[in-house]
Amino acid sequence: MTRLDCSVTNCYYNDDRCCCKGDIMVDGKDAKRAQGTCCSSFREKKGDAARNAVNSPDKNIDVDCKACNCVHNEDCKCAAEHIGIGGRGACQCGETECMTFCCK
Repeated sequence: MTRLDCSVTNCYYNDDRCCCKGDIMVDGKDAKRAQGTCCSSFREKKGDAARNAVNSPDKNIDVDCKACNCVHNEDCKCAAEHIGIGGRGACQCGETECMTFCCK
């Protein structure tokens, strides 16, 4: 599992920089820079919507990864010990990014 710090506070799954989803998908098949990636698991938080059907916040989660050009991608899984997802104020997944992306 990867340790995740998420600064996307407008995400439905974000609870104090932790993810309540349990796993995420980083997209960016052709990315050459972090800006070419995104958290495709992002879902915009609207109001005070309850998260009844999601897990408790956890810093350690499974990260599936489609960013084939990243040094941390091993068989479509993130092998980094620690990653950051950024995108303060994001309204859609394309406004997020994997801050740890490093091109091969």
